[in-house]
Amino acid sequence: MASFSAIKTSQICILLLFSFAFVLASCFQYEVGGKRGWIKPDGSEPETYNEWAEQNRFHIGDTINFKYKKDSVLLVGKDDYMNCNVKNPLLKFDDGNTIYEFDHSGFVYFISGNPGHCESGQKMIIRVMVQSAEHHPTVSAPAPSVEGPIGAPDGGKGLNTDSWAPPAINSTDMLSVTSCFITLFMGVVMVLYLFME
Repeated sequence: MASFSAIKTSQICILLLFSFAFVLASCFQYEVGGKRGWIKPDGSEPETYNEWAEQNRFHIGDTINFKYKKDSVLLVGKDDYMNCNVKNPLLKFDDGNTIYEFDHSGFVYFISGNPGHCESGQKMIIRVMVQSAEHHPTVSAPAPSVEGPIGAPDGGKGLNTDSWAPPAINSTDMLSVTSCFITLFMGVVMVLYLFME
């Protein structure tokens, strides 16, 4: 007959596996640019950063990982993205391995902080979906528009977008982010409990 301790340990392991599977299904990490990472384009790349972004469906709670050397990543507004303006970033990263988590839906704009890199194509628009992946089946995301966001008051024509802002976080968005953290926390607690036996 199996001991109580062995049964308890196997049950905890099963719960742990389900918890981590849920976290993996709920939140994804994307490697920006795939194997090449975040580099100044030289023309030999198979796709632009925006083409790479179009092939993925980003949700609240997902993260993107920028890997780079002697460069930086700037989170900027639409106008600074369009003009490759590096002087007014919302956030600046230069650690060589930047992980950015999406905490709201809408359009997110990134450019390189190195002079001339953005003009060469080292920039990217990411559209973060309103709801998380656990609420929608995977389908192709619409291509980001450089004219303006689809939900903008001017219909995305690029006119008077200064007053437009991404939608506020709704309860579904908050639930998705919260469920990722709660599940991860539960998994960590179970692992600690397992090793303290």
